[in-house]
Amino acid sequence: MTRRIYAYFVLTFILGMIAGGAATVFYAWNWGHWHRPFTMERVVRRMAKDLQLTDPQVQQLRQIMDETMKKNQALQSAVRPQFDAIREESHSRIRQTLTPEQTAKFDEMVKRFERRLKERHDKR
Repeated sequence: MTRRIYAYFVLTFILGMIAGGAATVFYAWNWGHWHRPFTMERVVRRMAKDLQLTDPQVQQLRQIMDETMKKNQALQSAVRPQFDAIREESHSRIRQTLTPEQTAKFDEMVKRFERRLKERHDKR
């Protein structure tokens, strides 16, 4: 009977390790650091493979995607000041509700967020 309990314990432990490992891989792949970032070249390669595009079609696709990306960047640059103004207004209103100690912590939080945002933008 003792051996049977021991075997169940070991089996439960092993199954728990397998389930935990699978959950970790699932999380990391979908939301974590293992997910590969978006690149235009990956999209082109995938579409070329899945759609069996010819070389001239691949070149046209690259040109279309490049033009689209440039238009998107121009639009983002045009509206960025509006987004920044809304964010600054929001921060100002939040600061009005905080104590001086909370304001200092909030300002630190904002700095960390902006630093991470800049790092992500610089990676592109």
